[in-house]
Amino acid sequence: MLTIFFYALVFGFVFCLSPGAVLAETLRRGLLHGFTPALLVQVGSLVGDAVWAVIGLTGIALLIQHDAVRVPLTVVCALYLAWLGVRSLLDAWHLPEADSNVARSGKNALAVGAAISLANPKNIVYWGALGSALSGIVGATPSHGQTLTFFAGFMLASVLSCFLIAALVNLLRQNASPLWQRISYGACGVVLIYLAILATQGI
Repeated sequence: MLTIFFYALVFGFVFCLSPGAVLAETLRRGLLHGFTPALLVQVGSLVGDAVWAVIGLTGIALLIQHDAVRVPLTVVCALYLAWLGVRSLLDAWHLPEADSNVARSGKNALAVGAAISLANPKNIVYWGALGSALSGIVGATPSHGQTLTFFAGFMLASVLSCFLIAALVNLLRQNASPLWQRISYGACGVVLIYLAILATQGI
């Protein structure tokens, strides 16, 4: 069980720290509002990660592979990422002022993080692969206990990554010049729009 937990931690950190839409939006929000909204984007994404994890590890992934489900999800994901990308490019053009209503901006950040993760059907590919990897680790069909151990290790790594990423983004914010912020917003916008285009390639 300890070996399974360790592998899950490694997979979790790799998944959460890899570049993507959630990381780009975390950077954009963190530069504008600071640690808390950056953290909440990450925490919100855990909702989607947990849902996709359950789907991938329980074999329900086969249902998501049907075009009737996969194509609409992909389109929604692409449109949402494109919208976030355009907003980020607009922020690069005209630096926004921080929202004084921390509770409102935090709630919005939580919802955005969850939406990005839930609307991304490509997560199922990752979790389907992890389900196969888990079978390879145990050398057989994993038991419920082994699956839960793997899930727990992955989610622990995800939670720790949330705080780590938010802290790093907040550190950047405290030391960032307006020019650097414009460059960061612009880069996030380009990445988000690129990911939106990339998402449609599989349709």
